[in-house]
Amino acid sequence: MKLKIGTRGSKLALTQTEIISRMIKEKFPELSFETKIIKTTGDKILDAPLAKIGGKGLFVKEIDEAVARGDVDFAVHSMKDVPTDLVDGIEIAASPKREPVNDVLIAREARSMDELPEGAVLGTSSLRRRAQALSTRPDLEVKDLRGNVETRIRKLNEGQYDAIIMAKAGLKRLGLLEHVTEDLPLDVFVPSVGQGAIAVVARKDSQVNEYLSAINHEETLTGVKAERAFLKRLGGGCQVPIGAYTKVGDTLSLKGVVISPDGKKKIEVTKEGAPEDAEKIGTDAAETLLKNGADLILNDK
Repeated sequence: MKLKIGTRGSKLALTQTEIISRMIKEKFPELSFETKIIKTTGDKILDAPLAKIGGKGLFVKEIDEAVARGDVDFAVHSMKDVPTDLVDGIEIAASPKREPVNDVLIAREARSMDELPEGAVLGTSSLRRRAQALSTRPDLEVKDLRGNVETRIRKLNEGQYDAIIMAKAGLKRLGLLEHVTEDLPLDVFVPSVGQGAIAVVARKDSQVNEYLSAINHEETLTGVKAERAFLKRLGGGCQVPIGAYTKVGDTLSLKGVVISPDGKKKIEVTKEGAPEDAEKIGTDAAETLLKNGADLILNDK
């Protein structure tokens, strides 16, 4: 039986698709796979900041629509790219064990954020990372940085930036961890919702879900559900600096943050509870932030 997988064409997207197909094939050797590359809006518009062209969903919408139509059997995404409101008829069917959730610094000469010279040029496409960097180093000049992982590193090496910030998980999957100069602290650089996780999306009524469920890592998906409930209640995406991450064991703890784009205002929350209450924990954390004034930051576009 051959299954069609929808994905973007970047090296990271194809690597993640290969990871998923390999995991499934290890459990179901009779299956084979065909990869269908689908160009998304985010891939087509490369000369504008993500927040100005739509934010969440830019890198998945066309692919998810192909899943819903039945053009492909399932799709593989970076979880942080998946909007909280999915295309009708599809669901996150599985998420394998999460890679590290943190951000990292890649610098040409400095070895850490603290060592960057005053006025250094920092590259990122993320409003969240921009705000968090400015909260600790308001002297930095933060410039927009688009492109795939390899393109971003090339632009850094060409001297267009003094340093860039990226997710550690993608670098690990691509075997590029040697470029990392500093693991950024989670208490300052609270990651994007879903960062480090892979989303496998399929139609709710699809027969392939029995294969996909076999590669699901329950703790990862539970944590992601809490983070996505947090983001959904806040109504945010790429347009507002919002971060959250979970730790899941006997209990589930979630740390969330809303930060102003200039990094000067920050409201944080930590909630804990039973893993089976993941979505409630996420929603309650968001409610606490809203009561503490996060709505003022969120509405100050």
